Order: sequence, then C-alpha cells, then structure tokens
Amino acid sequence: MRRRDFVRAIVGSATAWPLTLRAQQSKPKPIRRVSVLMSTVPDDSLGQASSAAFAQGLQQLGWEIGGNIRIDYRWGAGDTERFRKYAAEIVGLSPDLILGTSASIVRDLQEASRTIPIVFVTTIDPVGSGLVASLAHSGGNATGFAAYEFSQGAKLLELLKQIAPNVTRVAVLRDPFVPARSGGFAAIQTVAPGFGVELIPVGVHDGGEIERGVTEFAHGPNGGLIVVGPTSSMQRYRDLVVDLAARYRLPAVYAGLAYASTSALMSYDADWIEQYRRAASYVDRILKGERPADLPVQAPTKYRLVINLKSAKELGLTVPPTLLATADVVIE
Repeated sequence: MRRRDFVRAIVGSATAWPLTLRAQQSKPKPIRRVSVLMSTVPDDSLGQASSAAFAQGLQQLGWEIGGNIRIDYRWGAGDTERFRKYAAEIVGLSPDLILGTSASIVRDLQEASRTIPIVFVTTIDPVGSGLVASLAHSGGNATGFAAYEFSQGAKLLELLKQIAPNVTRVAVLRDPFVPARSGGFAAIQTVAPGFGVELIPVGVHDGGEIERGVTEFAHGPNGGLIVVGPTSSMQRYRDLVVDLAARYRLPAVYAGLAYASTSALMSYDADWIEQYRRAASYVDRILKGERPADLPVQAPTKYRLVINLKSAKELGLTVPPTLLATADVVIE
C-alpha cells in the first residue's frame, strides 16, 4: 500500500469511528415491561392510591412511565378464579418482572412461572404460605414486603377493648383456607384471657357463611368483632361485614386499611401505600440485575390507625382521648 493510500485509510477510519460511536450512543435503550396483578377492583380508592405510589416510586428512581418502562395492570376483584386466569395471562406476556399483591396471587404466579422475577406487597406470612424459603433468603423467584405480623392480632384485641371496654365476647372473622391466618388467631387466643374475653371463630368462605355466623353470634350479649386480615375473601365481602357490624351494633376493629373508606369503626394495618412505594426500589434493583433470591423479605415499618367518630357515636361509644391521640386518621 502506498503511503498516501495508507494515510487516507487511517484518516477514513478515524473519521468513521466517531460516527459509529454516535450511532451506538443514540441507540434507544430497551423498554422494560412490568405487569401488576392487583387483588382489588379497578375503582377501589386504596388500590388506585397504591398503584400511584408505586409509579411515583419508580419515577423517583429515574424510570419514565410510558418511556423506558411500561406498566400494565390486571384487577382480580378478590376473586381467586380471576387470580389464576390473570396470572397465566400475565406470564404469557413474558414481562421482565411482575408485582403481585397477595399471597394467593403470588402462589398462582409461581405456579405459572418459576423464572420471571416477582415482587410482592401486602402479603401475609410469605414463609408460612410457601412463597419463600426464609425471610432472609427467598430461595426462588419471589421476594418483597410482608403486610402482617402475628403480633398484630393481639393489637387488634387491645384496640377493641380500649374503645369498647364492656365487650366480653369477640367473634373473630378469619379465612380458614389461608394457613397464615391460624397464626394471627393464635396470637389473639394467647392474650384473650388477660382481657377477659371469649373468642368465637367465624369462617369467611362465602357471604352466606359470614352472615349466618355473625347473626348467630349477635344474639348473645356484650359482643364485639375482629377481622384478622385483608385476605382475598375478606376484601370481597368487606361491605357485607361492615353492614352486619352496624346492623347488630357490634363494635368492630378491622385489619385492613381498605375498611377506612367504609363506615367501619376502626381499622389498623400496615401502611399499604408505603409498601407499594418501597416495592419500587426492589423493582429497580431487579431490573438492573439483582436477583429476587438475594433480596430479603421486609417486614412492615409503618402502621396506620383509622378511627371513625361518627360510627362510634352511632354505637354509643366514647373514644378515649389517649386512643384518639394515637390515631393517624380521624373520620368525623
């Protein structure tokens, strides 16, 4: 090669290199796809607030919704058949990650796929439910944020006795088909003698069972009601339970902030919206290369107490100032 041709080749390659680099730099980044399977109905106010908090959390971490990340939602409406249907549908779309919002939903997702990463929120006892091997090391494709600690059951009874000290009989509504619920009921049983109350479990398999159980219980004196957890069944029959408590004038405390949008006397639970916001950090880390198995399951860090003074007045109850002072939200 003549010197002039050699120089020309070098100059040509040198001028072409920046063009190639610029082309590589301008290449659009891949769009990540996240699917979300919610346990509520689409117009549920708490569900909408939670999904908004999740999106905000992602945006704060630099993700652009509709830009470098796409989020699609399915709403299960507390129906286990829909959970299974949507779980299979979502897995068929091959998203980069799935956000699941209850233990039953996560089980259905894991049955459909053991490889797609899953981040869960508002999930009861993920170890006891078989979703993860341990809180420190999930050992599989799912990790996230637990929504309930068994000690919370004892707290519910304590709150009920504070607002209704004359209660001596308590109907505990629980889903017997959710193994994790046995731990919550056991926590209430442990402290019940100290509060001088008799516990009567009521199943929530369907609306008829709930109505029969509460109606029969209400025939006795000095009754109160505890709903021990926001399972799918309880979400589905939320309004029925609140209506029954009002009809039979039963002071009631509910584990589930979804009840705050009803006329429920008092609700106490982990802050769901905060869990969705925190979940965005796990989604961010997994999409950037970390494995769910390496991220520990996190316990609730924030609880919220909601008291409805109007409902208390209708029941003839006076809320102690000390209890009122601890409330995060007071509905007048």
